[in-house]
Amino acid sequence: MISLKHPLQCMCGNNMSLPLLAEAVTVSGTEKETAAVIFLHGLGDSGHSWADAMTAIRLPHVKYICPHAPRIPVTLNMKMTMPSWFDLMGLSPDSPEDEAGIKRAAENIKAIIDHEAKNGIPANRVLLGGFSQGGALSLYTALTCQQQLAGVVALSCWLPLHKSFPQAASASGNRDMPILQCHGEMDPMIPVQFGAMTAEKLKVIVNPQKITFRTYPGLVHSSCPQEMAAVKEFIEKQLPRI
Repeated sequence: MISLKHPLQCMCGNNMSLPLLAEAVTVSGTEKETAAVIFLHGLGDSGHSWADAMTAIRLPHVKYICPHAPRIPVTLNMKMTMPSWFDLMGLSPDSPEDEAGIKRAAENIKAIIDHEAKNGIPANRVLLGGFSQGGALSLYTALTCQQQLAGVVALSCWLPLHKSFPQAASASGNRDMPILQCHGEMDPMIPVQFGAMTAEKLKVIVNPQKITFRTYPGLVHSSCPQEMAAVKEFIEKQLPRI
């Protein structure tokens, strides 16, 4: 079975959006919350592991929201039912993709952004992030979002429906959105070459000067303290105290 979840041991339609938010793990700020990070886990995982990771790098004025993906049958894993943002048929750039599922999942994440805006945190103070399948969804959502977001953290992932870009981003307000992309050089699931190809594609879609692609020697399909330090630094830069 393919597992694209974040290994804990390595860490030192809109109708669904409200349940997604209601059941999400939220790490509250320790002072007035003026910004939010929405972070999406990988296949077969839950929001809990990344809520723990976000707690370790938290900033006092930022709220961290880690939703749980719905449980659906996943083609890649012999139709086994598991937490997954959308169906996965394969892990190569030419694999068929669940276009309807990807677009539906993106709308659900956009609805969470809208909910935060209604409660006082505007879209330009919201940063999207994710690991593996969650990172893929965060990239797609941000690049097709009409509101201007603070940035994206994309860990060990790829750009879904990559052949539909840059046209798919034509109505987006995120041409100048900063993107931090990180990848382990020894990743056996999503090879680092796929990450590099994604970075090159992103440079065609958004301002290439806003793309940062970092790789980590020896790192497999996981995260490491150095990567999380880079994530914290990126969040601090894009979501400064008001």
